[in-house]
Amino acid sequence: MRRKTFIQQGSLLASGMLISPVLLNKKKNATSKKIMASFTPYVLSTWNVPRANEIAGAALDRGINALEAAVSGVAFEESNLLNTTVGNGGAPDRDGEVTLDACVMNHKGDCGAVLAVQNITHVAALAKDVMEKTPHVILAGEGAKKFALSQGYTPEDLLSPQSKKAWKKWLEKGNYQPEINVENHDTIGMLCSDQNGHLSGVCTTSGLAYKMKGRVGDSPIIGSGLFIDNNIGGAVATGLGEEVIKTVGSFLIVELMRQGKSPQEACEEAIGRIIEKQSGKPDFHVAYIATNKKGEIGSYSIHQGFSYSFYKKNINQNIISKSIY
Repeated sequence: MRRKTFIQQGSLLASGMLISPVLLNKKKNATSKKIMASFTPYVLSTWNVPRANEIAGAALDRGINALEAAVSGVAFEESNLLNTTVGNGGAPDRDGEVTLDACVMNHKGDCGAVLAVQNITHVAALAKDVMEKTPHVILAGEGAKKFALSQGYTPEDLLSPQSKKAWKKWLEKGNYQPEINVENHDTIGMLCSDQNGHLSGVCTTSGLAYKMKGRVGDSPIIGSGLFIDNNIGGAVATGLGEEVIKTVGSFLIVELMRQGKSPQEACEEAIGRIIEKQSGKPDFHVAYIATNKKGEIGSYSIHQGFSYSFYKKNINQNIISKSIY
């Protein structure tokens, strides 16, 4: 009887060893699906852009992926003639010509960018097309415009009457020093997390007001104006792009989060990296926003006056950022 019992128990154990991996996989898959379904979408954007945030948030709530939602959100500001730092109606360069820059990055690490584009309003969507429809990451100037026209984009005169009037007034003095929170409020950066918990981001701008012709800042530069690592988090910059580029700011923030810092701590250290290279109080502005995979957010700026927009569960808020000065 003992021998019989031993054989029966052994048979059951052997069967269990064969079956258990299948059962474990089923359980693991069920748990994974449950986790995937539990993510609450949210949107994080530089500055006070309630409508752009709302459009992106509503898209996420409908199940649209993070990158599509972000592109649709910033498209509102790109068309907003009252926003003189982005898209149509953006402030021109010193010669009176409006040139736009943008980049996108998705949860897979794919990215696309366009630099110094004339006569095309929706450059964030164009950057996405560069990523998805060409073998390249960056297209610039006339080449980017030619590609846009081949994709059916409608050319427009981007210098609005308001921007033209402001430019002519600026010509009277020709002061090239950007005014904090005015001329270098030059970007809408947007980070989205969708229902699958995937992160993507967009950065779009008309650049520094009255810049030298051909100047490009940080906004379309992957790693400076925007960076996403779906395993860690994402960050985006606004302000004087030259200073962001010097420290590769958005990449730096994501790497600091990889090391265990919170988004807030990472943003503060990234601003600190800029400040430590200055002698005295800077007369320029830089600000960052960031989020990690836990859904935690952070922001920090050099000067007061920077705010960010946050959308989650149909609630849209504008929040004043902490700053050094």
